[in-house]
Amino acid sequence: MIERFGGVPFVSPSMREIPVAADRSVVEFAHRLITGQIEVVLLLTGGGTREMIARAERHIDRQRFLHSLSDVKTVVRGPKPLAALKEVGITPTVIVPEPNTWREVLAAMDAKLPVANLTVAVQEYGVPNVSLIAGLEARGAKVEAFKVYRWDLPEDVEPLRENVRRLAEGGVDVAMFTSGQQVVHVLRVARELGLESRLREAFTRLVVASVGPTTSEMLRETDLPVDFEPSHPKLGQLISEAAESVGEILERKRGGVITTRQARRAAGIEATVTVGQCPTLRGEWDDSPFMRACRRESVPYTPIWLMRQAGRYMPEYRAVREKTSFLELCKNPRLSSEVMCTAVERLGVDAAIIFSDLLPILEPMGLDLEFTPGDGPQINNPVRAAGDVDRIVELESTESLGFVFETVGQTRRDLPAHIPLIGFAGAPFTLASYAIEGGGSRSFLHTKTLMYREPSAWRELMERLARSIARYLNSQIAAGAQAVQLFDSWVGCLSPSDYRHYVLPYMRMICEMLDPSAPLIHFGTGNPSLLSLMAEAGGQVIGVDWRVDLGEAWRTVGFDRAVQGNLDPAVLLGDRETIGAQAQAVLDAAAGRPGHIFNLGHGVHQQTPVENVRALVDYVHEASVR
Repeated sequence: MIERFGGVPFVSPSMREIPVAADRSVVEFAHRLITGQIEVVLLLTGGGTREMIARAERHIDRQRFLHSLSDVKTVVRGPKPLAALKEVGITPTVIVPEPNTWREVLAAMDAKLPVANLTVAVQEYGVPNVSLIAGLEARGAKVEAFKVYRWDLPEDVEPLRENVRRLAEGGVDVAMFTSGQQVVHVLRVARELGLESRLREAFTRLVVASVGPTTSEMLRETDLPVDFEPSHPKLGQLISEAAESVGEILERKRGGVITTRQARRAAGIEATVTVGQCPTLRGEWDDSPFMRACRRESVPYTPIWLMRQAGRYMPEYRAVREKTSFLELCKNPRLSSEVMCTAVERLGVDAAIIFSDLLPILEPMGLDLEFTPGDGPQINNPVRAAGDVDRIVELESTESLGFVFETVGQTRRDLPAHIPLIGFAGAPFTLASYAIEGGGSRSFLHTKTLMYREPSAWRELMERLARSIARYLNSQIAAGAQAVQLFDSWVGCLSPSDYRHYVLPYMRMICEMLDPSAPLIHFGTGNPSLLSLMAEAGGQVIGVDWRVDLGEAWRTVGFDRAVQGNLDPAVLLGDRETIGAQAQAVLDAAAGRPGHIFNLGHGVHQQTPVENVRALVDYVHEASVR
């Protein structure tokens, strides 16, 4: 087909299936199935389904196994495992529609086979699908995976080596991938040949064509671009549709400067990233209402997202928290992505924010952080004197916070392409206050004592925090965040003169160090008189809490900035009529100006009914249509 469209093909086998040597996991699954301990079986591949049956019947009567399989709920991922089951006379309970990625698997099960409190056996195909397993677990399922085969390189690797060399040398215009495992093996061979860096650089100048969503996920997960994906995940469409598009894509890629995520990460926080018109780097999110509002461009309706939109008010979140602590959840990228993506889908909001917390950055800086039930975050070795500042370690590298960047990458892959992702960090004053007070505070006496009595120690602490925060946010941007937000949750305890002297220089330092490719939302609470100073410090968007009229706040900030806010979160505890009236008051205050992002003045309260949150989102969308 490639020759038919005028191309010159260089084809090499890149993978083969190898049966797992031991039958133990399949046999254990089979015994649990026939004894009634398995309630749902999820079959992901046709070959794996046939191999499962063949291995089981070596140890268990074939008909007994098949009868047990027909007695439980079965889910098949597309036509191949469907055909394998039909061969043995079994009709599956759920058939996952194309493109049958793990997202479609979960969506089909949500619609037809809820799995809360059920034991689900998953037939793995070569490698575990961690996102699928995390999604099932987040829905309350007990997951038991069994493997029947694994992937390996072809027996004759030389043709693949030759193609890797050809790619690295720039002798190819288009690289076509038809499975995620091909991507893994191409990179593996490149590493063995010492050509990985040259290969990655070559991929910035050629067209990377993916057969469909599952393959595209693997390309992005391994920091490779996806320049083309056909309308239907079939080889024929891949070749025919790519033939019409590769010329234009090549012109764009070779005419601009393309920088991969790894190159951006290596460039450091002061690097300027130049991006051409390659859709892989810009993405569908770039023209979303949220991103357009950040740039103060016209929008079809006012975009809305909510602080703490994945939180304790949602039953899905509470179900996850019953099984894991808050800090463990923050350090689990798969579950963090799952709870946020669930919230985005359920609420219909226009942006997601990574599920994390303000304080994990303090751990690698030398502070003993603990989240205690009822008391919230506690710092067990607080900074109370000038000499204590010496033990605060500035983050020269953000590797110790890799789980946060994995959460960014995982969430970016799991979100719909048109939904932007927001990263975030605590602002220097708020983090310093946690470090000094050791937890929450009403008076901030310890913080202000150090600030007033030890100005040089305060300056050193704030500078270390500011530089660390800038590196942290830039790493989130490099990992896939489209925008970032700085939370200054406690800064409202300061007077304007104190803010100017003790906070503004360090906020400005961060703003000047941030990667300019992602808009910054600068959010503070508690003192509307600080708004003009916050705008002076920096940020394309200024977040406003509910203690001030939005129109007045915007005039204070200046109409050359976008604003975000500012419904009182407690309004969501009222009835629908009140919610609509209060939301309309915020929209009226914004007066339809470009640059308004609707949000709460702080996070969603735990007692808030989920249906009220959804009603707010729907109201804002409908009432603000341009």
